[in-house]
Amino acid sequence: MVHILFNFNSTVPVIGASGAIAGILGAYLILFPHAKVMTFVFLIFIIRIVPIPAAFVLGIWFFGQLLNVGLGGGVAWFAHIGGFLLGILLIKQFNPKRPRYIVS
Repeated sequence: MVHILFNFNSTVPVIGASGAIAGILGAYLILFPHAKVMTFVFLIFIIRIVPIPAAFVLGIWFFGQLLNVGLGGGVAWFAHIGGFLLGILLIKQFNPKRPRYIVS
């Protein structure tokens, strides 16, 4: 819907699931804010696997989506942005706190 709002007069059809995947990323950010993402880091000829906070990785990803708006290339950038933000906003509605039962 966000893509349509920003590209209302477009005659190019848009289909895909990337906005929904972006929503999952936004929900992950809220549900697991302290999680670490094992990430390949390339320093010239040195390759390391480093744990990086998910919030940092997703922030960089989201900033990249914002920078790519307007570049075209057949990608619905606003679908990614809208999906991510909607995932952040709606996750609490779909994941209400449930009582935890202690199993002994």
